[in-house]
Amino acid sequence: MTRKRHLDRAGIAEPAADDADEAPLYDRPSKSQLKRDMLALQVLGKELAELPKEAFRKLPLPEALFDALTDVRKITDHEGRRRQMQFVGKVMRRLTDEEVAALRAVLDVIKGLSRSETVKLHTIERWRDQLIASDEALTDFLQRYPGVDVQEGRTLIRNARREAEQKRSPRYYRELFQWVKSAVSPAVRSEDEADDAARTDDDEADDDHAHFDD
Repeated sequence: MTRKRHLDRAGIAEPAADDADEAPLYDRPSKSQLKRDMLALQVLGKELAELPKEAFRKLPLPEALFDALTDVRKITDHEGRRRQMQFVGKVMRRLTDEEVAALRAVLDVIKGLSRSETVKLHTIERWRDQLIASDEALTDFLQRYPGVDVQEGRTLIRNARREAEQKRSPRYYRELFQWVKSAVSPAVRSEDEADDAARTDDDEADDDHAHFDD
């Protein structure tokens, strides 16, 4: 059956209603959006390639991406690394949204752990510098971190000050860092465990409250 078309004033046939319904829908991502997505993948690929070895092993990488990232981690030449990273980008564009989301989730966890380690490192460095600068700092330190070898600490502080005055190699400066670290690290772990226990208690309390409400 032939569809009748209405003619407009210029004598041109107007599209039928059904033809309008069959017109293509322009719902594809814009070029600018595609470019932003590509750049985001490039940034993600660079972060993955620069992870420490132990963290890199924890990534849920498809085989092709694992091989591409492993190769780029071995390359030291700037131009060669740049070309390999371009290849990494091509491989990453083949990933599904679910695979990309899984990589981002693991990376967020790894970065969170890295931030925690950075905070601990800064705490140790700050205490070491305060101990060298002021006698009162040792009293504060012992109150905060009891149980350390006080005599060893006093000796390290005295020797670190002397080598700084004499501009010698910072042997005791490094040893004092390790002494502070031995005191600070267990305390940090205990605080983390206490926080975990508190969160667990809160979750259990919420569950009990939910059951009570039922």
